[in-house]
Amino acid sequence: MGRFKNNSDDSTDAVVDISPLIDCVFILLIFFIVTTTFVEETGVEVDKPQAASSVQLEKTSIMIAITANGEIVYGGNEIGISGIRPLVKRMMQKEDVPVIIQADQNVMSGLLVRVIDEAKLAGAMKVSIATLKNQG
Repeated sequence: MGRFKNNSDDSTDAVVDISPLIDCVFILLIFFIVTTTFVEETGVEVDKPQAASSVQLEKTSIMIAITANGEIVYGGNEIGISGIRPLVKRMMQKEDVPVIIQADQNVMSGLLVRVIDEAKLAGAMKVSIATLKNQG
């Protein structure tokens, strides 16, 4: 009868160690932060023209904006027409990414053509113009 004792007066609490769970949560958090792709915006608001043939492009790209008054902006800073070629060359050294130009619909076509030309002279193979999808 001594083999099975019921020691009800022993009050041992079961403790769950949650430190491995916290480690797993932090590892998952770091994984999602590292693998997330961030889209770098141009830093200015432009009124894009509409087009019926609009398609979605890659998330990793060089975004250059042309405002209605002719300013050329990348990353919130005005770079001017002379800043396009060095910027695109530097970005193309890492990987071959497309150049997307967000031009205001009131931009003169000559300035838009010069921006496209500078990007292509810097080595960009794909240069696109950002538009809004036509809803009609």
